[in-house]
Amino acid sequence: MEVPDQPSCAAVNDVLSRIGDKWSVRVVMSLAQGPRRFNELRREIASISQRMLTRTLRGLERDGLVHREVTPTVPPRVDYSLTPLGSSLTGPVARLGYWAMDNILAIEAARRDFDANCDED
Repeated sequence: MEVPDQPSCAAVNDVLSRIGDKWSVRVVMSLAQGPRRFNELRREIASISQRMLTRTLRGLERDGLVHREVTPTVPPRVDYSLTPLGSSLTGPVARLGYWAMDNILAIEAARRDFDANCDED
């Protein structure tokens, strides 16, 4: 029986590192509310620098998660939106965020216990 081609672990890790970084997650979830211009995204994600937002959007566009549309006006208008692939990511990201909110107190308690035990070693 022939096994279908499977992506390599390195390829999967590459994708997970893109969609798992804090800026990509925040950009995707902002765009889940609808198309945004660059400065709208920057205002919504207050702690992101202009350079990091540019890099994040380019990476998401390269991976096919974000669409960049330039309207030829003076000055040019650039809108960002999620592609169908990007939209398919919002459910898993939202579930992961809900999981984090549901479990943050347990995680913080585990960290305190771990740190207290490390101090004794």
